[in-house]
This record gives sequence, C-alpha cells and structure tokens, in this order.
Amino acid sequence: MFILWWIIVGLIAGWITGKIMKGSGFGAIMDIVVGVVGAIVGGFIMRTLGFAGQGGMIYTIIVAVIGAVILTWIVRLIKRPDTTSFVLNWV
Repeated sequence: MFILWWIIVGLIAGWITGKIMKGSGFGAIMDIVVGVVGAIVGGFIMRTLGFAGQGGMIYTIIVAVIGAVILTWIVRLIKRPDTTSFVLNWV
C-alpha cells in the first residue's frame, strides 16, 4: 500500500513540477521518479529546517513538489552549463 502511495504522490509532484518549471516533462515514469526523489529531498530539507513530518496528503505533495523543483533546478544547472547558468559560468 505504501508503494502505491509513493507512486501517486510522485506522479502528482512530478506533474506539478513540470508545470512550474515550464519544461516538456520527462514522461510519466520519470515524472514519478522525479516526484519520489523530490519527496525524499523535500523531506530532508523540511526536517533540517525543523518542520515535523506529519500533515497528510496535501503536506506530503507540497513537500514533494518543493523537493522536485529543487532537484529539477539542480539537474538543469548541471545539464546545461551555457549562458543560462550564471553559477556555473562563474567557476
């Protein structure tokens, strides 16, 4: 049952991240993977900032989206080190 929960949250978070980041998306499977990994990243960030890990489905999706947006941003920085990447051009 928990695996199904992670897939649903991952799919929703991956889809929302695709809309926020204005990309073409990674496809359904990769959207799920990005959403699940984003949930892990977002959960780590929230715990580091001192937020409790309880809150239900809406809280879980919000945290997953935050993590997935950060993860997608980092992947895009690494993947395209051209003029759009100010940080990597400075190094």
